[in-house]
Amino acid sequence: MKKLALTLLLIWGALAPLSAATRTDVNVLEATENIRYLSQEITKSYLYLYANPKKKEMKAEIQRMLNELVESIRTISISTSDEDTRNVLEFLIYSKDQIEELVKEKPDKEKAALMLDYSETLLEGANSIAKAHKYAFSESEKMLMKSKRIEYLLERSAKYYMALGIGLGSEINRRQMTEAIKMLEGNLQDLEAYAYPAQMQKPLGALRRSWDVTKSIFDRRDKMFVSNLLVLSSSEVESITREFILYHRKTR
Repeated sequence: MKKLALTLLLIWGALAPLSAATRTDVNVLEATENIRYLSQEITKSYLYLYANPKKKEMKAEIQRMLNELVESIRTISISTSDEDTRNVLEFLIYSKDQIEELVKEKPDKEKAALMLDYSETLLEGANSIAKAHKYAFSESEKMLMKSKRIEYLLERSAKYYMALGIGLGSEINRRQMTEAIKMLEGNLQDLEAYAYPAQMQKPLGALRRSWDVTKSIFDRRDKMFVSNLLVLSSSEVESITREFILYHRKTR
């Protein structure tokens, strides 16, 4: 993994020069946001399967997520001819293939730790591509990206919750979860400060209430580990968040 991380770091450095902003960059940036989200969701689901081995249907769900990951990678591939970006995409495909091999086997703590590593390398790859694609977002487009970022941060928080719950309780994992929760709260506050029309006020209130319930589960993590409850609660938050994603896709 250290060798892979070093390779990615070198590739990231090669992406430093920024090309002129185009509408295509929006497609790339949204695809990278999808990769960020899926990198966390896939690993969270794997750790959930490890904690709940009877949930065998999760393997099919993880495969569906991996297929979505490939679609996002393909979107970037057809949107840019930049050689360095394509090198990163090859790295993402390699990481995806490694995850597929892990999912075929029975989950254990060692594989769970590897999944955490691969989720971070997928995330780093998406971040490196995003740095090479800048775009002057409209206000609605900014909120679209913030809505998608809430999804990603929720999955990231849940990933580390699962990791801590199954015994991968390093200080780094604790800190990463705390930071993700804090960042999610900041993005939610940005949504609450946005001038939404009347029809969006009800889902906005529902989003805050649902998040408060979910956050209370995170806050009590040291007292109880309730993986099923967290999955249900976070799914509700994501369901409401998607209303804002759809709204901003229509108004951007």
